[in-house]
Amino acid sequence: MKREYHKNYSPSLNRDMEILTFGEHGQNFLVFPTSMGRFYEYENSSMVQALSWHIENGWVQLTCVDSFDTESWYNYMAEPRARIKKHLLYDKYILEEVIPFIIDRTGNPYICTTGCSFGGFHAVNFAFRHPDVISKVISLSGVFDIRPYLDGYFDIDCYFNSPMDFMPNMDDEKLLELFRRMKIILVTGENDFLKEENFRLSNILNAKGISHVLDVWGGADHHWYWWEQQIRKFV
Repeated sequence: MKREYHKNYSPSLNRDMEILTFGEHGQNFLVFPTSMGRFYEYENSSMVQALSWHIENGWVQLTCVDSFDTESWYNYMAEPRARIKKHLLYDKYILEEVIPFIIDRTGNPYICTTGCSFGGFHAVNFAFRHPDVISKVISLSGVFDIRPYLDGYFDIDCYFNSPMDFMPNMDDEKLLELFRRMKIILVTGENDFLKEENFRLSNILNAKGISHVLDVWGGADHHWYWWEQQIRKFV
């Protein structure tokens, strides 16, 4: 399996950012780590190994990015407004730096975002904010309500980074058509503490006529053991 390490200065974040890529052919997967996770988490947690057959056969290729959560959502030493401003810079980094990097490297503009737990939030939030850029999203045990991370603060930028808030009011038909073309997969488990969030988002999508998959695994909880099996089902 082809594995490459990349380290580049990010003008958006004013720092070096690190990326791991796996494979060289097939569908592009942009992988977000869990809460405050690093670019190597997916590999260290056996998720890359779980997809090794798909990667080696040229069906998928992974781009595993670093998080910025310690500066944004999980930076409880900062005021909530400062947290959301940091996240907007991260969104800019992904949109203006990582997406072009993926397309330039692979020549393939079809991109699927994916992530586990808080990585599921990033995968869905980025896809829903940029439906003209992302073609598919796979969230495993994702969280979609960002309000608990803001200490009661909520402004327009928070609103547009909380899918539970902005999607119910989505009425732009051009955007809705993009969502309806997107492949959306929400995976959770019967014993997952975030199960209800997945049900809520599924209900919102249903109300908007947005086709998607909600896959609830019997007996499954919030753990890498299950995520390894779940990701193989939907690549």
